[in-house]
Amino acid sequence: MYTPHKMQMQDREDITKFISTYSFGLLVSPSLAGTHLPLVLNPDEGEYGTLYGHISKANPHWKELENQPVLAVFTGPHAYISPTWYESEHAVPTWNYTAVHCYGVTKFLNGDETQSALEDLVNKYEPGLMNNTELMPEEYLNKQRQAIVGFKIIITKIDAKEKLGQHKNQGDQRGVFSALKESKMPDNKELANYMKIRNVGTGE
Repeated sequence: MYTPHKMQMQDREDITKFISTYSFGLLVSPSLAGTHLPLVLNPDEGEYGTLYGHISKANPHWKELENQPVLAVFTGPHAYISPTWYESEHAVPTWNYTAVHCYGVTKFLNGDETQSALEDLVNKYEPGLMNNTELMPEEYLNKQRQAIVGFKIIITKIDAKEKLGQHKNQGDQRGVFSALKESKMPDNKELANYMKIRNVGTGE
């Protein structure tokens, strides 16, 4: 991913938080097949961390994943930026966005590892659900587990980017941030909130 120096997100904790927050990723393998799926990051496993997930056996993509180099893409807030928002006299439209690319190698999980990865995933989004045996009795869960393939991605490289207009002058930054914040469009508001939290591109 092309990432100018000013737009690099370099702090390990910031990257970990980004992946945890925007964890629904796109997994791309060498054939350019892609699958959209949630991934859970263990930041302490390996030099760059390890991603865990599972894929349906009905999806033929899983057959080409074992020991293969892959790319997992995580996309955060993004929005169209109008040139009318800038203070500068001359400007063109652009798109501001946030993204993290994780490169690595996939390994299949055994049964126990897959079960552990599933529990981590469910507990992340709905703690306590795994204890609901009326909704998900063990026999039913066992049947469902037979229909998936658990895997992990041992991360070897991470590219993290925040293209938020931070390279613009303060007046241009304030104009964009104000327009996004006051917009009625959810995507614009989400991006403005992200910029405020990160204190990037706000003109302050």
